[in-house]
Amino acid sequence: MNSKYIKIMEDIKLRLEDGSLIAGSKLPSVRQLSEYFSCSKNTVIKAYAELEKEHLIYSVPKSGYYVVNEYQKATEGNEVIDFLSAGPDKNVMPYVEFQHCMNQAIDQYKEELFTYSDQQGLYSLRVQLVKYLQNLQVFTQPERLVVVSGSQQALHLLVSMPFPNGKNNILIEQPTYFGIIESINLHQATTFGIELSMDGIDLDRLEYIFRNNDIKFFYIIPRFHNPLGHSYTNGEKKKIVELAEKYDVYIVEDDILGDLDPNPKSDPLFSFDPSGRVIYIKSLSKIFLPGLRIGTVVLPALMMNNFLRYKFSSDFNSSALSQGALEIYLKSGMFNSHLKKVKEVYRTKMQILQEACELLLPANTSFSKPNSGFYLSISLPENVKAKQVVHMLNEQHIYVDDASRMFLAEYKKENLVRLCISQVNESQIKLGVERLAHCIALIDSRKKHGTPNNFLLI
Repeated sequence: MNSKYIKIMEDIKLRLEDGSLIAGSKLPSVRQLSEYFSCSKNTVIKAYAELEKEHLIYSVPKSGYYVVNEYQKATEGNEVIDFLSAGPDKNVMPYVEFQHCMNQAIDQYKEELFTYSDQQGLYSLRVQLVKYLQNLQVFTQPERLVVVSGSQQALHLLVSMPFPNGKNNILIEQPTYFGIIESINLHQATTFGIELSMDGIDLDRLEYIFRNNDIKFFYIIPRFHNPLGHSYTNGEKKKIVELAEKYDVYIVEDDILGDLDPNPKSDPLFSFDPSGRVIYIKSLSKIFLPGLRIGTVVLPALMMNNFLRYKFSSDFNSSALSQGALEIYLKSGMFNSHLKKVKEVYRTKMQILQEACELLLPANTSFSKPNSGFYLSISLPENVKAKQVVHMLNEQHIYVDDASRMFLAEYKKENLVRLCISQVNESQIKLGVERLAHCIALIDSRKKHGTPNNFLLI
């Protein structure tokens, strides 16, 4: 059986997928393609005929073959496979229970709804948050907590405000959460990066940067890092805190996925210096209801007044209704039972994703191996760009993230893809990875052989 015509069809479809061929584009002549692929003209005619049957191209007598429309390739039944969205799994969110709490909050906190409430946040909520944080090995008092409108607000304020050490520069892991990079860019803050892999960071390099670069704070995601999924050991965290103390650097610890840690002995950086060197940020957006826009930050006493001034200029105070409802939810014990459920859901999904990657990804890729959390990253072959993969998979209604926006310009990598397991159905994970693997192999193969671009330039 002559399979050469199938290869020709695949090459043309690839060009349709990546946008090199658009509606109205003229294809190479039968003679040109037969020479290029070293095959008979009949083979090319057969390939073109099959593409016509699929309504992808059409022929004009005495002129040639043309593209009908932009290529749209859907998954079976147009089903979306979403490895992009990073909100919590909608199927395990406690809508009904929280609705009860919201109704109670309206009754209980109606006066606060008609006034501006405590700038630091409802005291009764801060009491409940202190109890909740104890489960994460964060021991503090309500007076050191500020309720914020999600962790992003806390980060934005910390980037902009002066710190007690009088320093101005910021250090971030590379790659890292896109939101901090955006805040840094908006404030035009001088920023340094330190490379992070699943093996961690170079602690000697960290000390060098602390010693020589006037660092105000080091922003770090200690558990289930975004986008890599990396987690530090307790020993590494302790050493990082010691270096920060030695060189008068603050640490901003974003422990957004700390609740999902299956290791009960894993501690936050805060536990190694609870006095104020480590500023601890906790959002509930990933494990609970992101629309609440509620998070908390634990600050040293000497930073409290300044932080509250900056917060006041931003939004006076966070939503009293959201705060009241969350307080009731935490106090009732419903949150703890919800947390047990979501921990198991995400751990299982991550296990399925890793098994699929191990089984299906091409040998010249590598992927991170977190034991829980939301994120897993795939390093593509050097000649395969993440944006090409994203574009090709979008056409099939499979969504993944190009992680290039999670780097500072001088560290940028264009071959890192982030997969998020939070909103993809368990039953779709293997199919999604299969399509991703096929896409990587297809682009890699064409790049190596120069086929996709070259034959169109004949």
